[in-house]
Amino acid sequence: MRSEVASLPGSPERPNEDWVAAVLPASGSGGTLVLLDGVTPPAGDDGCVHTVPWFTARLGGALTELSGSRRDMPLSEILSLAIRRTADAHRHTCDLSHVRTPQATVVLARWDEASVEHLVLSDSALLLESPDGTVRAVLDDRLDRVPAEVLRSLEATDRLRNREGGFFTAAADPEVAARAVTGTTPRAEVRALAALSDGASRWVELFGEGDWTDCFGVLRKEGPVGLLRRVRALEAADARAGGARRWKLHDDATAAYAELPGR
Repeated sequence: MRSEVASLPGSPERPNEDWVAAVLPASGSGGTLVLLDGVTPPAGDDGCVHTVPWFTARLGGALTELSGSRRDMPLSEILSLAIRRTADAHRHTCDLSHVRTPQATVVLARWDEASVEHLVLSDSALLLESPDGTVRAVLDDRLDRVPAEVLRSLEATDRLRNREGGFFTAAADPEVAARAVTGTTPRAEVRALAALSDGASRWVELFGEGDWTDCFGVLRKEGPVGLLRRVRALEAADARAGGARRWKLHDDATAAYAELPGR
């Protein structure tokens, strides 16, 4: 089985807020893939004494451990419990009711000999490749439905964050796990899978260099490092052209790729 992960910070002046893990147990043919994209807070008080990387490391670690140790639990329940554990680690020092309390997007996949389970919350992406090469993108498009002019207003965005009619992220409320996009695919129908933070999915969604199948081809041939290099080159070219297609030069960019063992 082949698995690779890569991550690049958006800026050398600040820490990378993404988090990624690919876990292959020593026994059996199962595995887990976890990718989080931390939500960068605006300058000012978010009610928390901790950083976003602290939060994503805590939540990502809990998701990784639980997805392996509690195979009896569906992924939505695992996310709920991981959020609760993370909240318990700082609820006595921080105001977790603050709308901008540390939070993250989530991609979680788990597989065994029978099936591949998936969960996606917010705007990171999961790609599933079938044995015939067909690629299916699992997306939570609620953030995409919010008008761009609304997202340019901090107050308007806060009113939609983790609210009906808006969009959802993993923050401090375990109930948000029920809002995630989830599903199960027979193991025989998945040859490989990949997870992308929105900084990596820019190759498709912002720059239009290809569709999800093309993106998966880059990952298979060049690995996550190759895809991230391509994204950075496109961002640099866009900046030289005036930067009309992105609101910040670089974002934290993370990609994970896993080929499942043959049946």
